[in-house]
Amino acid sequence: MRCIKQRMRTLAFAAAAALLTLAPAPATAGAGNFSVVNATGLNITALSIRRFGTGGWQPLGVAPAAGARGSVQFTDPDCAFDIQASLAGGATAVWSGVNLCEAKAVTLNRSDSGAVWVDYD
Repeated sequence: MRCIKQRMRTLAFAAAAALLTLAPAPATAGAGNFSVVNATGLNITALSIRRFGTGGWQPLGVAPAAGARGSVQFTDPDCAFDIQASLAGGATAVWSGVNLCEAKAVTLNRSDSGAVWVDYD
């Protein structure tokens, strides 16, 4: 009787282990290619990105004119980023904590008073 119980436990553990190996791996989050829409009212002369709260800005290689859209080729395992735009006339705008995971397009908005926000598509 004792031997049967041990075999049943062994089979149960083996079955559980088999199910774990068949379970799909969790999806990994990450930022991918996206479009930038310039709704600042000014031409963007340069656009850069960095991981949220870090130091080094990296150029994105796109600078859409006011009202225009530009495609960004980008991949990163993180989701939260800061985006910085150099605007015509010398102004700089920073959108902090932009979530690029699952975003197909981000619209960079800026009011006349300089307040910034992002809309997602």
